[in-house]
Amino acid sequence: MPIPLILGVGAAIAGVAGVGTAAHGAKKMKDANDTMKATESQHRRNIEKFENQNKLTNEKMDELGKLELKVLKGFEDFSNVIEKIQNRPKFEQYNKDGVSLPTYDKEELKTVSVGAGVLLGGVGGAAAGTFGGFAAAGATTSAVMALGTASTGTAIASLSGVAATNATLAALGGGAIAAGGGGMALGTTILGATTLGVGLLVGGIIFNVTGGKLSDKADEAYSQMKKAESSINKICSYLYELEKTAEDYTHSINIVRNKYLESYNYISYVVNKLHKVDWNEFSEQDKLAVKNTVMLVGLLYKMCKLNLVNKATNENEMNTINKSGINIIKNDSIQVIDNLN
Repeated sequence: MPIPLILGVGAAIAGVAGVGTAAHGAKKMKDANDTMKATESQHRRNIEKFENQNKLTNEKMDELGKLELKVLKGFEDFSNVIEKIQNRPKFEQYNKDGVSLPTYDKEELKTVSVGAGVLLGGVGGAAAGTFGGFAAAGATTSAVMALGTASTGTAIASLSGVAATNATLAALGGGAIAAGGGGMALGTTILGATTLGVGLLVGGIIFNVTGGKLSDKADEAYSQMKKAESSINKICSYLYELEKTAEDYTHSINIVRNKYLESYNYISYVVNKLHKVDWNEFSEQDKLAVKNTVMLVGLLYKMCKLNLVNKATNENEMNTINKSGINIIKNDSIQVIDNLN
């Protein structure tokens, strides 16, 4: 066979091989691109799922936090009415059937009320989850106590530090990061459009190698997305449970608060409208209303002190919902209301 013909055949064969290699590389590129698009799309859906659940949880936790502050703020009105009653007995600590409630303390209630008022006024425009952060971390009463003992100007200046949390962060703890909540390398970080563009301009062998490397990167991105998806599902499940817990606890506080307001409005009428301020002139119904109100204030105060979330002992673990504490105080509230005369 003439040499030129051999060379021609050889060139043809090489050309076919080159086309085949390029075609194989092009398929790898397409598969990698399809994988990345699917990965990014799924990750966006996962993030959207988290953001939606986060929003719902923050709303319920904020509702609870605001309710607790409103309850605490109202204690000053209660204390002012009680202090007008002369010759009143000393209200002993409630301790019955295993239920113990704090004793009436005028100064403490006033301090708490002032602090709650500062928080309600100063954090009114704060980011979503701020009020819920107080309830989640059990910081409501400690925060209002700290603010209530400071001057108004100092208290308001301190709000930025006190409110530097939200329901989600307080609820999750450091475990959110450990679970994969951050550091996701997706999209253009791993497989950029420029990388794909370069692959389309080179010859067969280089094209094939690039396609293989991009496939590895796409697979890596998919693997990270699935890992994050597992973490997001776990976090969303936890936040959903916290949302329902907050909703239920808010309902429990409102039941007690309504009973309290009923008793408080009665004694406020007796003292402020009828001007009966001597305990010895009180009817048995009047005296009973006062005792019930004092008892319900103690119960509400105890309920507002409860932290809905237990802080994890290990910073790499997620926090947990304080189910035992919640169940105990809910049972206490039922028992106290049943014992109202």
